[in-house]
Amino acid sequence: MKILVDAMGGDKAPFEIVKGACLAASELGVLIDLVGRREVIEVCLEKLGGEGIRAEVGIIDAPDVVEMEDDPSTVTRRKKDASMNVALRLLSEGKGDAVVSAGSTGALLSGATLITKRVRGIRRAALAPVLPNGGKGTILIDCGANAECTPEYLMQFAYMGSFYSQKILGCEKPRVGLLNIGAEESKGTQLQLDTYKLLKDADSAGRLNFIGNVEAREALMGGVDVLVADGFSGNIALKSFEGAVSVLMGSIKGILKKKRNALAGMIVKKDFTRLKKSMDPKEVGGTALLGISKPVVKAHGNSDARAIKNAIRQAVTFTQADVISEIVANIEHMKLG
Repeated sequence: MKILVDAMGGDKAPFEIVKGACLAASELGVLIDLVGRREVIEVCLEKLGGEGIRAEVGIIDAPDVVEMEDDPSTVTRRKKDASMNVALRLLSEGKGDAVVSAGSTGALLSGATLITKRVRGIRRAALAPVLPNGGKGTILIDCGANAECTPEYLMQFAYMGSFYSQKILGCEKPRVGLLNIGAEESKGTQLQLDTYKLLKDADSAGRLNFIGNVEAREALMGGVDVLVADGFSGNIALKSFEGAVSVLMGSIKGILKKKRNALAGMIVKKDFTRLKKSMDPKEVGGTALLGISKPVVKAHGNSDARAIKNAIRQAVTFTQADVISEIVANIEHMKLG
């Protein structure tokens, strides 16, 4: 298996990206091609250990870079030789099995759609991060790729999230919930009301395990396996989750560091470290872009080497699980006409 890594994308590119790719090549035993400015990547590899490290990864020269300020709607056409676009083009040509990038989310979504292409019949690709819930995790789909959605988009997100939960998280019959302001069937805007009916019909047909409307708190309490949302609402929920977890973990750490709690801190140190790790986005590494015809993983823009290594791990798992084939096989159930 070969993973194509956009070496120039992200706040800490290229050094942390290259370092993470080298860690993944060593620990995961996969082939990796770093796509970006050759001379810059070679300098990074030299700092990491020279020839020994260099032998573990390949380099594909891409002279241009997608900058965060670039317009996502035009950058695919204007910067054809940018590292992100070259990686996606290589993926579409079958010269790699998956792409990992920490670059601009909008540009990656646009490039994946225009270069690698969506699965035929899928209206929009969606970002599907895994939220910690004390168990296997909750898939939130979408979390920002599509601010404005139709009921058909949300129905397709539900199917794709369910397949991902089955294949990646091992949920035999994923519970699918629709993000809403209350559990009652009558709650929400027209988008939620119309989507509710579509998901209920899919449940009646035995194609989805739809449990109804779900409030955001249920996601972290383990009450749902797939949380379906338009990208606007989903992004707000995601950022709220991240902020709440950060504040909570910081508060617990502050309590345990107090002198009077020193003994308690020593007793629970291993458990706290384990809990903190389970809540750390860098342990997940990235977010799958579902609906694209080949595996694409979006790493966080602030990813360090550890996060990149884990994003590559996720790309490997995503590819091996063959979620895309499951989407293709069920596409007729996922269209309104």
